[in-house]
Amino acid sequence: MSALPEFSTPSFAASAQLADAGRLRKARIQNVQDFLFHKITLLFALSVLLTLIGILASLVINAWPTLHRFGPAFFYTVEWDIIRGEFGAAIAIFGTLASASIALAIAVPLSFGVALFLTETCPVWLRRPLGTAVELLAAVPSIIYGMFGLFIFAPLFAEYGQPALQSTLGQMPLIAPFFGGAMNGIGILAAGLILSIMILPFIASVMRDVFEIVPPILRESAYGLGCTTWEVMHNIVLPFTKTGVIGGIMLGLGRALGETMAVTFVIGNSQRIGMSLFSPGSSIASTLANEFGEADGLHLSSLFALGLMLFFITFVVLAAAKLLLARMERSQGSKT
Repeated sequence: MSALPEFSTPSFAASAQLADAGRLRKARIQNVQDFLFHKITLLFALSVLLTLIGILASLVINAWPTLHRFGPAFFYTVEWDIIRGEFGAAIAIFGTLASASIALAIAVPLSFGVALFLTETCPVWLRRPLGTAVELLAAVPSIIYGMFGLFIFAPLFAEYGQPALQSTLGQMPLIAPFFGGAMNGIGILAAGLILSIMILPFIASVMRDVFEIVPPILRESAYGLGCTTWEVMHNIVLPFTKTGVIGGIMLGLGRALGETMAVTFVIGNSQRIGMSLFSPGSSIASTLANEFGEADGLHLSSLFALGLMLFFITFVVLAAAKLLLARMERSQGSKT
């Protein structure tokens, strides 16, 4: 019977030392990788913040001559006279807020209906092609929407849409002045309608995606208790996805506030404020698009001040959305 081989103690100690050294070396490499990963991601995050600060600083510096000359009156003055060098942002601010508000008021209910249909009641064979069609609408360039608005939508709106609105809503007390005046197919209302078509696919796509992440067991439990589709959406889906829904709405509002070419085609580009939604107007983006190429001196500075105002409006909208979400979360926590 052969003897078993003998293993000396020093060989075990050497193997243990080699293993410890390998683990230490691997730990050092991992620490270096973690350090580099942390610093690189920090650099990426800081680059976004620095870019934002740089944009804000450039706007303030270039807008300073206008802000220094006109002061706060620039933001509530309706005068915009390039020849006399008198500038006020009230007309452009009014046009921006009015057209974006109209677009949001139309697009949000329609987007909710589209997302509800796609996630709850749409046949399986139609769900994918219809969802793809909605997403493709978001990829259409804005200038195409503008050309569609000017050459196709505006003539039809002037011939059929505006007379119908004037004969119905234009005859009602209090709101009648908003639907009077010349019916030429372009104006604040036309810009709002085109914007609603543009932002609808963005809001609808986001709503559909967040509706689909709701756990199926929540829906099935609600249907098992006898809830209707609307009750499931109102009591289960919307509370579960409120953050994503508001984020989608803010995404659409951000595009509506900053849209340039489509609005420039159909808003009328008139530096005046009218009571009627049929009257032509101007927005901050359309004013920048129309006048930036030929501006200089105080006129150029005033355009930068308009850009600064648009930046401020967007910031206020996002801040308001964050505050709304925080309040909703606090109220939800207090209920639970």
